[in-house]
Amino acid sequence: MTIQITRREHDAGALRWQAGRTTEAPVARRLLALALVLEGHNRTDAANTCGMDRQTLRDWVIRYNEHGIAGLSDRPHGGGAAAKLSVEETAQLAIWVGKKPTVAEDGVVRWRLCDLRERILARFFVLMDERSVGRILSALGFSHISVRPRHPKADAEAQQAHKKNFAELVAAAIPPAAHGKPIELWWQDEARVGQQGSLTRIWAERGSRPTAPRDQRYHWAYLFGAVCPARGVGAGLVLPHANVHAINLHLQEISTQVAEGAFAVLTLDGAGWHQTGDRLKVPENIGLLHLPPYSPELNPAENVWEFLRQNDLSNRVYATSEAIIDACCVAWNKLIAAPERIRSIATRDWAKTVTS
Repeated sequence: MTIQITRREHDAGALRWQAGRTTEAPVARRLLALALVLEGHNRTDAANTCGMDRQTLRDWVIRYNEHGIAGLSDRPHGGGAAAKLSVEETAQLAIWVGKKPTVAEDGVVRWRLCDLRERILARFFVLMDERSVGRILSALGFSHISVRPRHPKADAEAQQAHKKNFAELVAAAIPPAAHGKPIELWWQDEARVGQQGSLTRIWAERGSRPTAPRDQRYHWAYLFGAVCPARGVGAGLVLPHANVHAINLHLQEISTQVAEGAFAVLTLDGAGWHQTGDRLKVPENIGLLHLPPYSPELNPAENVWEFLRQNDLSNRVYATSEAIIDACCVAWNKLIAAPERIRSIATRDWAKTVTS
């Protein structure tokens, strides 16, 4: 039995117009098939032209008669197994993962899927597969990622205050002689690179334990680096030691990279060679701003080192000290040649450029 199109609010031209506007390709095909039917075309031909059979076209005619154009969209799939955890239980799971476990309370130092599976069974009497637990965590916005070190003496309140008051701290680091000049924000740090290198994650078959070369010798060099995210530029030196003489050389190098007529506020940590009184020779176009103690996470230069290690300086064996120096130079110059990458890595929303 042939089902006739009974709705009359749209003619064939209107359906074609709607097909041109929709972003859903299946809906567009269904609209065009109905338009062909309204124009008097054979239903078999109309169905074949729009990539469906005659019975399917008949079903869409019924849907169109009942619900109009809205009825031509794919309905969300219904049914399926009910969620094993209630909304309240899922929220409790998020709390467990968010606050992280302790040995005293939870018996583990990090959550594994099997640990959470057992906790769910013990607390909610719900038996779940580990993969199901993983899917819930993914839906809650959690991901299995690496952590970064945090010093036990780090002061979270001081770190928040530093970010909140950053503009005022920058202004205080600008001497009267630099007032009225353009201000650049620079970030500085040092990284030790050597034969006791670092390893990084790689893609490998699930369940395998891939290997990577790592030297057991103890030669290294120090990569002194500083970046200005706003301009996408940097200044680096590879030196044999980290001391006041080395930082003075680096300050001079940074000074040459500051834009002509500008003044740079250089943020750096509280290492001893960064705070040596009269022995520290700070160029006239640079002012120093020190981070709170034990707060490397506030320094974007730390992320620069992470990027270089992940992409250029890990999983390697250096035969000589010269090889270490060469590798550092190549990695740093490669970064400097990509200003947008510097901006991407080192820009912080809370570190705003200020005018003097």
